[in-house]
Amino acid sequence: MSTMWTRRAALAAQTLAVARNVFAAPNGFPASGNGLWYDAPGTNWGREYLPIGNGYLAAMTPGGTTLESTQLNLESLWSGGPFEDSSYNGGNKIPDNRDSTRAAMASIRSAIFASENGTISDDQMGGLQSNTAHYGSYAGAGYLFTTLGTPGDITEYARWLDLDQDIARTTWTQEGTDINRTTFCSHPAQACVQQTSLFTPQSITYAFSVAPETGLPPPNVTCLDDATLQVRGLAGAPGMLYEILFHALSEGGSTVSCASTGPFDTSAKTLNATLSAFGTDLTIVWVGDTEYSMDAGDEAHNFSFRGDDPHDVLLSRISSIQDVTFAKLLDEHLQDVASSTLNAFTLDLGQTPQLNVTTAALIDAYMTDEGNPYLEWLLFNYGRYLLWSSARGRLPANLQGKWAHLYAPQWGSDYHANINIQMNLWSAEMTGLDVTQSMFEYIEKTWVPRGKQTAQNLYNFKEGWAVHDELNIFGHTGMKWGNPQAANYPEANAWMMIHVWDHFDYTNDVDWWKAQGYPLLKGTAQFHLQKLIEDQYFNDSSLIVAPCNSPEQQPVTFGCAHSQQLLWQLFNAAEKGYEAAGDDDVDFLDAIRTTRDTMDKGIHIGFWEQLQEWKVDMDDPDDTHRHLSHLIGLYPGYAIASYNGSLQSTSSNASYTREQVLDAARTSLTHRGDGAGPDANAGWEKMWRAAAWAQLGDADNFYHQLTYAIATNFGPNLLSVYTPGVANSTFQIDANLGHPGAVLNALIQVPDTATSDEPLVVTLLPAKPEQWSSGAITGARLRGGTTIDLTWSGGKLENSTITVAENARARDVRVVSGGQVVKEFRTEPGMVVDI
Repeated sequence: MSTMWTRRAALAAQTLAVARNVFAAPNGFPASGNGLWYDAPGTNWGREYLPIGNGYLAAMTPGGTTLESTQLNLESLWSGGPFEDSSYNGGNKIPDNRDSTRAAMASIRSAIFASENGTISDDQMGGLQSNTAHYGSYAGAGYLFTTLGTPGDITEYARWLDLDQDIARTTWTQEGTDINRTTFCSHPAQACVQQTSLFTPQSITYAFSVAPETGLPPPNVTCLDDATLQVRGLAGAPGMLYEILFHALSEGGSTVSCASTGPFDTSAKTLNATLSAFGTDLTIVWVGDTEYSMDAGDEAHNFSFRGDDPHDVLLSRISSIQDVTFAKLLDEHLQDVASSTLNAFTLDLGQTPQLNVTTAALIDAYMTDEGNPYLEWLLFNYGRYLLWSSARGRLPANLQGKWAHLYAPQWGSDYHANINIQMNLWSAEMTGLDVTQSMFEYIEKTWVPRGKQTAQNLYNFKEGWAVHDELNIFGHTGMKWGNPQAANYPEANAWMMIHVWDHFDYTNDVDWWKAQGYPLLKGTAQFHLQKLIEDQYFNDSSLIVAPCNSPEQQPVTFGCAHSQQLLWQLFNAAEKGYEAAGDDDVDFLDAIRTTRDTMDKGIHIGFWEQLQEWKVDMDDPDDTHRHLSHLIGLYPGYAIASYNGSLQSTSSNASYTREQVLDAARTSLTHRGDGAGPDANAGWEKMWRAAAWAQLGDADNFYHQLTYAIATNFGPNLLSVYTPGVANSTFQIDANLGHPGAVLNALIQVPDTATSDEPLVVTLLPAKPEQWSSGAITGARLRGGTTIDLTWSGGKLENSTITVAENARARDVRVVSGGQVVKEFRTEPGMVVDI
């Protein structure tokens, strides 16, 4: 394993050897400025490597020269779960414990209602929690080392990530020879490709290593044939089987050979081998997969999640590629990029490309409040690229997309469902980025089957399904042991149903809604119908959640605003989508309506004019907690943004006006701080604040928060740094993916409404900062199956066109700009409305 450290040292040394004499973006860099470029190789994985991916595979490239160490990922490579322990049950209680669990729940609720302020201590939740043994984590898949035997000094170095073509490129000159390296991951081929082009024939060696920091047990690396390197290993001992095949293409007169070398670890029975190639255009292609199968994650398969050995499929895939030229693979990739939904939407912020400054220098010079429209536009495109590159496979993007280099990365690089994976999808529907299906499949096949057991064994419910905050790919739906602030979150499914409903609301895909969307939403609603109970603290006949936590906040209490707002929206969606789904379950519809009318709606204004986080008025004005949970109805929800006193007032709260509720939300948001509180200093919390300020129409605070996030939490490679100032702090992708959502919310707002009878209010340029004085948007989707194009100049709307799809549902629309209603109409299929 010491070989890895030798190669890493060589990479650092070659970085110092590169002559930094490139003073403008390199030839081939997009003239639009739509890319990231640098004048030296990267050495810090999380801050300097550049990400590529096709959903199934991902990679991080440092842009090395004589040595390139490409870090690899397989989307389903996880430790733990049933592959480590066949008795793994998703953290669920066992059926024999139902009586004791029922008693524990009753005791908790009694203690809450008997408490002076409606709270209990954390340790009283222990009876509902389960151990986290074998939960596992997402794991890096090792490194491909490309070693070029070229001596001499390096000049004219540049590397860049082309966001128009989704390709990583490196160029340099060595001993008078121009050398180019091109790396991309092709979705059509389900493979990644790397070509090194040289002016004169030279030799390259390709080797694989898991590396010490990866932590995977050493795999066997053998020669499958003269041109193919085979890697087979386990993600643990025991663990999930994975395989990667590396094939060197023989084209342009190049020669290829494979040979055995020394083992990775002499203390273990491992095999090792390398590929060697000689020529001018040297290409290596890799495919990989695991034995994981979501289709085997149900009771019929004993929740094994174990599919077939991936070898035969991978061998067939590599066989179909081995006679294809690099040019053909590249052309297929570029056609896929050009025709994909990544390019169905465009944004212009009036930016001027700065092609004479590296991306690292741009982010280093970036200042809060001053901003830079070019960098803000680039981050917007980058966020959509990262989601597109990581969510087009079988699994959705996780906390790091599909990029992680450790065996046990921070937070397991898993799925946190109390803001993080939701933020990942903020821009998907409005920008037409068709990547949500992997999330819906993941929910249906990993959350629901085990979640039904959680509903039965933990909550003693006969219908519906439940999950909690932290989730793996093995259906871990039970309430994890630990602080209930994070663990006690059965509203995770309700939050994700915002995305399920939104997908239908934006696309009106009735077939999908009937087959998948509505069944997911109905099962969620069935669970929460049983969970609401009468308020025995205020005794006001309202229905509330007890116990609850406002996510990651103390205390354990009842009637959390976050929970109540989410469930009110959930029941609205169930009623709105009932007819389109063809449901004839009248009892369910009646229960939805009755419960919704009786429940507390989670809207209360407290003693310091704040929007209360809990039903008991106990908010602390000095609380700067990272989460904005009680403002979920402001953004991304609508319980606050579209507040309707005639629908949301009950006996448990006053009849507020919409202005009063928005003012209270503003007070809470102001007191919550700028996202740099003592509990965290992450990028995602700042992006959430930016989106919330935009929803309030506050351009100054929106732009302050957006620029503060960028200036504080983004590294040289523009990936979000979780802890600023810490050299090896991990990146967490939600801030990257949340940025496009926050930007869009300042330019176009179309919040949902409780009923389809209420007009859909489309607000144009509601919080546009003065720095974006001119610009344009094309192809933005709106609710109800419509799209909008708009341009603005001098800070004011110039023109806008709304196009209604042929499959759109009839809907009253009110368009607002500059605080004035500029158009009102009712949609008809195919209509075009100019504004």
